[in-house]
Amino acid sequence: MGDNFRREGDTKSERMRAKARRSVLRLLSLVIAAGCIFQATSPVDGRPLPLDSLLPKPKPYPEDAVGTARWLVSENSWGVLNTIADDLGGAPFGNVVSFCDGPPDEGTGIPYFYLTTLDPTAQYALKDERASFTTSEYPVGTCGKRDPENPTCAKITLTGKLKMLNGNSEEAEFAQKSLFARHPEMKDWPKDHDFRVFKLDIQNIFLIDWFGGPKPITLDEYLHTNRSRNTLGLSQ
Repeated sequence: MGDNFRREGDTKSERMRAKARRSVLRLLSLVIAAGCIFQATSPVDGRPLPLDSLLPKPKPYPEDAVGTARWLVSENSWGVLNTIADDLGGAPFGNVVSFCDGPPDEGTGIPYFYLTTLDPTAQYALKDERASFTTSEYPVGTCGKRDPENPTCAKITLTGKLKMLNGNSEEAEFAQKSLFARHPEMKDWPKDHDFRVFKLDIQNIFLIDWFGGPKPITLDEYLHTNRSRNTLGLSQ
């Protein structure tokens, strides 16, 4: 009987030690993850980035249409870019693309793209600059369980002209640096694929962020506003 008690005690001790090891491993994983976050640096000048800069910024209130529009463009990293397909009878051609509007917390509201001229989107734009770009709140992760088409899950379409930037211009340098920071993989894309920096020269803004139809926003309001301080939480 004594041997049985000893065996049961040994088994219980082993379970406790195994549980303790798992707890230590989980703690180490959290510490390592936290270290990776706090070691993240600014894409512009290499400064360490605080934790809150890596999280989505709070969404502006629905009545702040301009703030919501700028928030959508700054917080997103991809969307659907539409150009005019001359070989399809002038039909719109949509393509999923990566983009950014500038460095973190310093967005300009202007979408910049890194496109290869081997792709139809860039080819179409070089013939006909008319284009539109659509992105949604859904990828940001703040729509909760709401469907992407729900009006309270905000979405924006910017219409204008898709222009290729002069590679030697200051704007092209700024845009490329911002794009590479937001999408590090781009730096390693094939050099022989003729990737160029493009921007959408915005002419019209269509925003849905609540019930009641699109919100009227002028281009001047959109480009010359500060990001709103009247914000909601990260999810609703």
